[in-house]
Amino acid sequence: MKCRLIILLILISTSVFSQKSFNTYFIDSSMRFDFLLGGSNVEERVFPKQIKKEKYWAGSKINLIDYFDYGNYRFRVFDEKSGELIFSKGFSTLFGEWQTTAEAKIGEKTYYQSAIFPYPKKKIKLEIETRQWEGDFKTIYTTEIDPADYFILNEPSPDFKSIEILSNGKPEKKVDLVILAEGYTIDEMDKFKEDAKRVTKYLFEEEPFKSEKKNFNVSAVLTPSFESGTDVPGENIYKNTCFNSTFYTFDLPRYLTTSDMKNILDAASVVPYDHIYVLVNTSRYGGGGFYNFLSVCTSDNELTKEVFVHEFGHGFAGLGDEYYNSAVAYEDFYNLEVEPWEPNLTTLIDFDSKWKNMVSESTQIPTPRKMEYNKTVGVFEGGGYMNKGIYSPYIDCRMKSNNAKSFCPVCEEAIKKVIQYHIK
Repeated sequence: MKCRLIILLILISTSVFSQKSFNTYFIDSSMRFDFLLGGSNVEERVFPKQIKKEKYWAGSKINLIDYFDYGNYRFRVFDEKSGELIFSKGFSTLFGEWQTTAEAKIGEKTYYQSAIFPYPKKKIKLEIETRQWEGDFKTIYTTEIDPADYFILNEPSPDFKSIEILSNGKPEKKVDLVILAEGYTIDEMDKFKEDAKRVTKYLFEEEPFKSEKKNFNVSAVLTPSFESGTDVPGENIYKNTCFNSTFYTFDLPRYLTTSDMKNILDAASVVPYDHIYVLVNTSRYGGGGFYNFLSVCTSDNELTKEVFVHEFGHGFAGLGDEYYNSAVAYEDFYNLEVEPWEPNLTTLIDFDSKWKNMVSESTQIPTPRKMEYNKTVGVFEGGGYMNKGIYSPYIDCRMKSNNAKSFCPVCEEAIKKVIQYHIK
């Protein structure tokens, strides 16, 4: 009993200290630092675009320092006077994926990106870092920002209407998901509302989201397009849409993404949000997801439920793809001599940091892909687009195939941890 009391006091004091840190360094709004992330397969550079003040800060006011160490990038915010780290966040990007394609070996590109954090009261130093092939981080950009600078934009959000789909409490104590309409004309807004409600229902039909539904808020922003649908370059189909989404990303027919992040972020700012989901009005199969950045899915495919949940696994929880026999554009995506940052993949370099404690002592490592292990947490070779050297925790899982009935226990546990991070 005494031990429990000590633990409780430690948790309370930590919470009070973190809350005090928020009130000391931040106000209840957001600072949005927009930039272009560009370069080639061997070089990355940051080109600043603009800084904006936004009305809402939806994130936790307790967990300000990201302790997951997920993502191919991260940004860190320091108090300029004391040098104290006051905020950090890991993320992934479309540019980071492009770097692993053959095109990146012969040319350069830039992608629009943003670092969003609570609006500081005092001068700060912002650092943007990239994860190296060896697994450590390297700083690629540093700047000092004065929150009183009159060049920081303080514009009203766009005049888009929004609806509440699920409301369970204050944004800082919930996971706040916003769904944006893409490829829906003004006459199709009623369809979008119903589609957004339907995919929300899909999400909370699967564990662990079903059990954690009370910890989520979901809203939808009505962002009309001039034309219905989306681009399909391989079939010479081009649509004038709100966020310029497109299939054939990296010349893969099913890969649906958008790099029009400025318009997406402006639209999302209408409501408090932690994560953005772009719902594309088409019956084609496809989608994409990027950790702490963006998820994209189509609205009317027979596999929309499976894809919607799968891509949210990427965007929300940093889960890696567990499949290894599908066509991808990537080359040398993982360094087999380094432990992947994704919680559901391992090279066995540092398996103690992954799901080793969930594997029974009687389970063979590596674990054969045989039916006798069909419902067993193990270490199955194949994952992360590679059939050798990368291992995943289950024979089948929502992060591996559309045939899986659910997330595996390892992915469920990883999702729960991220939910708890948001609601503290």
